[in-house]
Amino acid sequence: MRIVVQRVQSASVKNSQIARSIDRGLCLLVGIGENDTKADADALAKKIANSRIFEDENGKLNLNVQQIEGHILSISQFTLYADVRKGNRPGFSKAMSPDEANALYLYFNEQLRTYHLAVETGQFGTDMIVDIQNDGPVTIIYESIDGKIL
Repeated sequence: MRIVVQRVQSASVKNSQIARSIDRGLCLLVGIGENDTKADADALAKKIANSRIFEDENGKLNLNVQQIEGHILSISQFTLYADVRKGNRPGFSKAMSPDEANALYLYFNEQLRTYHLAVETGQFGTDMIVDIQNDGPVTIIYESIDGKIL
């Protein structure tokens, strides 16, 4: 799994069927690769929930999202597995099939909630308008293979 984590002042996602938003917290762009497993989702949920990427009273990155009472907006993003080596059109054969990816995406979000986090989600497999007001900016790429954080 590959997840782009952005610290945000606010973030929202909408299409013709849904509109979801958060205030201060994390916006996650979640890519699921063809060989990803629940072990990857478990490892990344734990790492992201506990990552100290918010500033404390001394300006040090010392607080996690729960400690600041922040929220998470999780958005599926299969394009994180784009292959751009050949030609000018990206290929997505390294992304997991949609049905399997949706199940793992839902599982990942449930794992985040086990850390007592408020998690909003986009709608899987649809085009959406995403608004992100970055904070910092702090943007970190998290990746896991075989249940191990890279």
